[in-house]
Amino acid sequence: VQLVESGGGSVQPGGSLRLSCVASGYTFSRVYMGWFRQAPGKEREAVATLDTDGETRYADFLAGRFTVSKDNAKKTLYLQMNSLKPEDSAMYYCAARSFGPVASPDFHPQPTNYWGQGTQVTVSS
Repeated sequence: VQLVESGGGSVQPGGSLRLSCVASGYTFSRVYMGWFRQAPGKEREAVATLDTDGETRYADFLAGRFTVSKDNAKKTLYLQMNSLKPEDSAMYYCAARSFGPVASPDFHPQPTNYWGQGTQVTVSS
């Protein structure tokens, strides 16, 4: 399983970015996927998850600013991020898991996730 993220960068507060995660090595439509982020000195936290049935979950702190989606034909997971804030600055990671959601019921990362290498998002003026 390989996950390759892209789309990170530097943006001013209030700006937008779209992250992409291209997957290979498994049947893309049959795996659970999601986005996590980790800021320096902090634990990795769940941002948004997408199950095989299309169900999505989002972190409470997002307040509707981010949207997770996927394109099965392109084997790509996306994270559209709008109204970005400085506190959104972090390394963003794509995760995949074949036999269940990538986040636990209390929205923590599953230890059996596959991970990408991450893409850096920096929000500052």
